[in-house]
Amino acid sequence: MKIIVLGAGLVGGPMALDLCGDLKFDVTVADLNQTVLQKLAERQKPASNVLKTIVTDLSDPGAVARLVADYDMAINAVPGFMGFQTLKAIIGAGKNVVDIAFFIEDPFELDELARRNNVTAIMDMGVAPGMCNVLIGYADHLLDETDNILYMVGGLPEIREWPYEYKAVFSPVDVIEEYTRPARYIENGIHIVKPALSDPELLNFPGIGTLEAFNTDGLRSLAHTVKCPNMKEKTLRYPGHIEKMRVLRETGFFSQEEIEVRGVRIKPMDLTAKLLFPKWKLQEGEVDITVMQVMVEGKKDGKKVSYKWDLFDKYDPATRIHSMARTTGYSATVALRMIADGLYTRKGISVPEFIGQQPECVAYLLAGLKERGVIYRESVK
Repeated sequence: MKIIVLGAGLVGGPMALDLCGDLKFDVTVADLNQTVLQKLAERQKPASNVLKTIVTDLSDPGAVARLVADYDMAINAVPGFMGFQTLKAIIGAGKNVVDIAFFIEDPFELDELARRNNVTAIMDMGVAPGMCNVLIGYADHLLDETDNILYMVGGLPEIREWPYEYKAVFSPVDVIEEYTRPARYIENGIHIVKPALSDPELLNFPGIGTLEAFNTDGLRSLAHTVKCPNMKEKTLRYPGHIEKMRVLRETGFFSQEEIEVRGVRIKPMDLTAKLLFPKWKLQEGEVDITVMQVMVEGKKDGKKVSYKWDLFDKYDPATRIHSMARTTGYSATVALRMIADGLYTRKGISVPEFIGQQPECVAYLLAGLKERGVIYRESVK
């Protein structure tokens, strides 16, 4: 089976390598950066299939459609601002796809196109959104009534370095969105909007200690697909990070509106990116950590039941793959295998919580991730 991975970045590259380890797949990865592709090809395991590379501009939907026409399935790992048009091109070409682009547009706008083209398209199939949605959908499927949903997630460097004690484990531009986009959540059945970085609280997590949690706009499809009166997502960082980001935001460093500096028009965000992002760059071999907790409470047969899943994952020195790439990328590659094996066949746009409605698919995903060292620990009360 021929697989094309669109995007060879921090997550796209490890996904291509993981799929290459499966001898039933003929894998190609496409990206505009030839240097990145060359370094990726050099990291293949001797027992793997040969990873093919293509240098191409994935910002052109027409080029994407022509490219994927020669493949059986695709993974969309382009940056979020390109994600929707790229996915539309893949679906238009009639190819099954797993998507981790995390774009802001409504994916269900493509549902009719996907059904018409007999395409299975799984959206947001990373860690959060992604596996957290799968587990929430699974718990909701098991319960007669779901009352509370809370999930908290963070990607962090193991070593805290002044001044930010943070490294961007995915696109820095998308990280900034967490600090600027209003947070939407549901409380007592009412949709509430609060500023990003609001409602800070300190919480302890095994293996890492005290972290601060704050509201972010991460519910995405869950706000519409799961019936629950209380739903919230929070992002986790080392204590003190919130205040630093609030200072930058309120001063205007994240603004996209042009200002004049010595006769030159610039966007403050462009300056911020130039100064800040190099300091946030996760270096090769630098240990990062992914921590997530998913909690779902409700009733079954008249009794209160709570489900909880904990994830604590670290950089793998053996493969030299960062934790966020492992937890995000492997979720997508196992989901692709699930489609390839004929276990998940729903046509149209699928958000991950739809997968949670099929217990055999949940078991498949958890087993595949465990094989790769990504382990979700479940507790039920």
